[in-house]
Amino acid sequence: MSAETTAAWRLVAENEIRTRLRQKSFLITTGISVLLIVGGILAASFFTDRPQERTVAVVDDAAAAVVQTAAEIGRADNDRLSIEVRELADVAAVERALGDGDVDAALLSADGGYEVVGDENVPTELSGPLQTAARTTVLQDNARVQGVDLEDLERGSETPQRLLSSTEGDGVGQASAFAFIILFFVVAIGSGMMIAGSVAQEKESRVVEILAATVPVRQLLWGKILGNTVLAVGQVVLFVAAGATGLLVSGLDVPMGRLGPALGWYVVFFVLGFTALASLWAVAGALASRQQDLQSTTAPAQALLFIPYFAFFFGNDLVQQVVSMLPIVSSMVMPARMATEAVPLWQTGLAVGGTVVVTILLIRLGARIYERTLLRTGDKISYRDALTMSDD
Repeated sequence: MSAETTAAWRLVAENEIRTRLRQKSFLITTGISVLLIVGGILAASFFTDRPQERTVAVVDDAAAAVVQTAAEIGRADNDRLSIEVRELADVAAVERALGDGDVDAALLSADGGYEVVGDENVPTELSGPLQTAARTTVLQDNARVQGVDLEDLERGSETPQRLLSSTEGDGVGQASAFAFIILFFVVAIGSGMMIAGSVAQEKESRVVEILAATVPVRQLLWGKILGNTVLAVGQVVLFVAAGATGLLVSGLDVPMGRLGPALGWYVVFFVLGFTALASLWAVAGALASRQQDLQSTTAPAQALLFIPYFAFFFGNDLVQQVVSMLPIVSSMVMPARMATEAVPLWQTGLAVGGTVVVTILLIRLGARIYERTLLRTGDKISYRDALTMSDD
């Protein structure tokens, strides 16, 4: 084989990259995605850090004192929460204020105790502190009447909590895991369908017959896989960089000690996973005779993306752990796990090793099917027929 023929895959890859980079739709979609990632993170930071001001109506000083206690309780759990007291003339005035939206809730005396009143609902950040403060106040009053020393009665009853591992920033970790899954899914589907559509279009227009006359069919496949993988990985690296930049400037409490390595592993897993899937997308295009056939021929590749998607969002911890070590599908789930928890090194190694082996096997199998089916026209070719078809 000559050096020119050997380098043919490189020319095909470069052509794939140039063609996509000249498409306005590709550039616009990528740019909008970057803006959405950064904008979404900054918006989350803005709304997370916004002060929460709530107003509670009362009709007497005793209830007002309880609300003041509730404000201290609420501030201890959420330093952005501010609870103000608004004293009104009577219950009717309180109900009007609730109906008009002038106050968020009310605390009224009822049967020797208190009741929390809302219009359609009571904000969750109010109900807990108000109920705790009211219960504590009534308990102290009752103990005083009964001549009971409440402090002696409660001594030793508190049960402190101690964590061996910090969960600080878990909200960001969960959000990052969600973004990892969705980003892989969207980029793999979009780029994969572009590969399948390009192959099917070349086959339907008979352009591939001209190409195959000068370039070995297998090298056409290598070039398409390489070119589109470079583009997809470039998109993902750009999106990851945009996300990391957004997190750093947002002021959010980000556990970079765990999230940083997860971002790096995400790129590694994406390269492995998409390379394997790219061969399936190219085969799907070769099996199709028309663009309309792609819906059925791309089903296996899409299934490999939907399995980890549903496993992560609907499976329990054990299901997620098992799926994160399976070849190919681990490319989506393992980085998501890394963003939320410490993953043993042997599990990461198993996921990487298994994906590498299966990727090599899929590419070799895909190359054989691609060679057998690319130049065959007529009806759509099934996967079963492609596997049993001769190489002639």
